[in-house]
Amino acid sequence: MTNQNTPVGGSSKKEEDTTRPPLPPFTRETAIQKVRMAEDAWNSREPEKVALAYTIDSQWRNRAEFPRGRHEIIEFLRRKWAKELDYRLIKELWVQDENRIAVRFAYEWHDNSAHWYRSYGNENWEFDERGLMRRRYASIN
Repeated sequence: MTNQNTPVGGSSKKEEDTTRPPLPPFTRETAIQKVRMAEDAWNSREPEKVALAYTIDSQWRNRAEFPRGRHEIIEFLRRKWAKELDYRLIKELWVQDENRIAVRFAYEWHDNSAHWYRSYGNENWEFDERGLMRRRYASIN
């Protein structure tokens, strides 16, 4: 049975009210903090933990996939890290302005046959007033 206090996306009212400092508008220093926090979360490879940095209805573009909302983000990350073993990511601030941050990144992983891969790309992020990411657009080579 669904809890009436649980909105679509599976989060409680308390989670909806949560803030994720640093909050916009970003300075160079606070944007770097936000980038480090994202890097650390992704390197944990814990989809539920990572998803808490995004709004309930967050919109993504990741290569040819378009997850919408925390539930789809969690499912996307579970699939990703089931395939991409020993995933390790580094992110670097490219630019920030008000509630937006752009980063460049590189990550490595191997498949179950021990073949290693490295990818590079850029991400554009947009945050709401609570510091949660509402849009994430990733271009990955």
